[in-house]
Amino acid sequence: MTENRMVFRGTQELEIESPLIIAPPKRLSPPPPTFVDDRPPVLLFEQVSKWYGPVIGVNQVTLELRSGITGLVGANGAGKSTLLRLATGQLKPQMGRVSVHGVDAWDWQAKRHVGYCPDVDVFYEEMSGRRFVLTMARLCGYDRREANRRTEEALEQVGMRDRADRKVRGYSKGMRQRIKLAQAILHDPDLIVLDEPLSGIDPVGRQEMLELFMKLASQNKCLLISSHELEELEKLTEHVAIMSRGRIAAVGTLQTIREMLNDHPTTIRIDLEQPRELGRLLIDSPDVVGLEMPSDRTLIVKAKNPKQFFRTFAQLVMEEDFAIERLEPLDDSTHAILGYLLGGSGKT
Repeated sequence: MTENRMVFRGTQELEIESPLIIAPPKRLSPPPPTFVDDRPPVLLFEQVSKWYGPVIGVNQVTLELRSGITGLVGANGAGKSTLLRLATGQLKPQMGRVSVHGVDAWDWQAKRHVGYCPDVDVFYEEMSGRRFVLTMARLCGYDRREANRRTEEALEQVGMRDRADRKVRGYSKGMRQRIKLAQAILHDPDLIVLDEPLSGIDPVGRQEMLELFMKLASQNKCLLISSHELEELEKLTEHVAIMSRGRIAAVGTLQTIREMLNDHPTTIRIDLEQPRELGRLLIDSPDVVGLEMPSDRTLIVKAKNPKQFFRTFAQLVMEEDFAIERLEPLDDSTHAILGYLLGGSGKT
């Protein structure tokens, strides 16, 4: 079987052995300084497979993560949840090994280094947010004084210190997300696994969370973030891993993935006064696979090999002196790319 391998050191991608090798995207803010870390990886998957009866959850994945942020996206059933549960020691693989700092992820000693923020809400609803986080701290083994200190520090980090005395049952979705994040980071873990951490948070709160993630990464933490907020992930990190059918299908920016998928038709809208004339000239191009004229001033072109098509198109426009009013790739969005790559609807 083909093996997928990603190796990260600091905030740079040192080696990628996967179907696609791609470049970094734009960031939310300047990246933390690059550093060389010769220690073993924080999280290591070694030819890991996990299945449920006849259904494969994760298939022969080898993955190394060190400090920095990795975004994880994929369609429902792609294997994201299984990967996260293996990383946090909630599941054991049938084949291969998952380790945290060299210790089997299933072992309690590995779990001391892991913070987990699940997608599903499971609280003691009658507790206040502060009491809930404090209880989690006490369960980590801290004495009362240290547990109180860590609780207040975690609540401050997630912006809940002034709202933590209300009962959890009265919290909004965003507030519940913040409390889950507080309990995940209170023991200062090296590996932080976050499943849909931005779900239900308003734009201002989302910005605050993204900044917190960047701060944690700058402290040499290793963050693995599963999210359907693809645009936000691209601002946050240069490492976006796409899962498909239990494998790592691609790593990097979705824009660059599109550039490498030259056989996938790109849909382009072109507005001009003479769409018929332009269409007549483009129809003979080997890169054009379809044309449509929805109005008397709009031409929709489906083209493969985008780089070559746009070179041909630019030359044609100059030679024939077409006055282009609008040029827009209609499916150049992360969701469209993901939908094609996963062979489905683009649902995440």
